[in-house]
Amino acid sequence: MDQLQRKLRDYEAAMFQQGFLDDQFSQLQKLQDDSSPDFVIEVMTMFFDDSEKLLNNISRALEQIPVNFKQIDAYVHQQKGSSASVGAARVKNICATFRSFCEAQNRDGCVSCLQQLQKEYSQLKKNLQYLFRLQQEFKAAAGSIPTGE
Repeated sequence: MDQLQRKLRDYEAAMFQQGFLDDQFSQLQKLQDDSSPDFVIEVMTMFFDDSEKLLNNISRALEQIPVNFKQIDAYVHQQKGSSASVGAARVKNICATFRSFCEAQNRDGCVSCLQQLQKEYSQLKKNLQYLFRLQQEFKAAAGSIPTGE
């Protein structure tokens, strides 16, 4: 049990140290309690669903001729906001750069940012899914998920 708890805490700490997550994710975790034990997983699942739709919309919009940079910027702005609200720091930071390429109407820069965004999003999702699996294993063994405090 101690080994699983240590593995869980170390993995979560690494996600913060590597910049995948910021304090906003910790705030989400604090909202989770016995009355809503899957709160963070539910919020992040909605984030994943929304992100995939937005990334697909951005990708399709970049294929259009002429490119509607204003529409792409709106999608990226939405992605940035949802990323910020769940503590997805690296995704949020790429969105800030992406928006500057939209403003400059730089299609190549936008395409490059989209590739980075897709990569960071995929890595974040993979990392969080693993973290949630560890939490579920710990919960099954201990009866509850340890808090980071």
